Amino acid sequence: MSKQLLLLAGDFVEDYEIMVPFQALQAFGYTVHAVCPGKQKGQTVATAIHDFEGDQTYSEKRGHNFALNASFDQVRAEDYAGLIIPGGRAPEYLRLDAQVIAIVQHFFQADKPVAAICHGAQLLAAAKVLEGRTCSAYPACRPEVELAHGRYAEIAIDAAYTDGKLVTAPAWPAHPAWIAQFVAVLGARVSL
Repeated sequence: MSKQLLLLAGDFVEDYEIMVPFQALQAFGYTVHAVCPGKQKGQTVATAIHDFEGDQTYSEKRGHNFALNASFDQVRAEDYAGLIIPGGRAPEYLRLDAQVIAIVQHFFQADKPVAAICHGAQLLAAAKVLEGRTCSAYPACRPEVELAHGRYAEIAIDAAYTDGKLVTAPAWPAHPAWIAQFVAVLGARVSL
């Protein structure tokens, strides 16, 4: 099986939710191609840092520029073993792109592993792949999961949920659980 993973990016993607899996999955020996519609290899997306500071919702600050290492227009979904969908505000816009929707649908139709975190559920809902599945997400995305006929997994902010080959989590504090479960679904083993 391919050791290539596809990471869907867009401007104002959550800083931690793109950088941590991008780097961690490479440490497991995967090639991770980060792409964004309308952008080429070497271009960047702006990231945002969301934090939980006691308000009704998260705060947002400008993050790093994240360099894309592949071109969106050259993506062939069938070449990839798995898909990663980070959160932040990017999924809100990515879900409007027909090619992005087709890519997400390919991974579900081909029964390939998919990892989505935080607002990534917005993209899953728009792709109509949640029906009958249990999915975690940032709590504000619960209505979208349920409107897409999915079951919302209400779990701790640092937990992850696996339903078949779909691995989801509420936000970046869940990285250890989310990445570990995704790696297991990919078929890799971790031994210390």
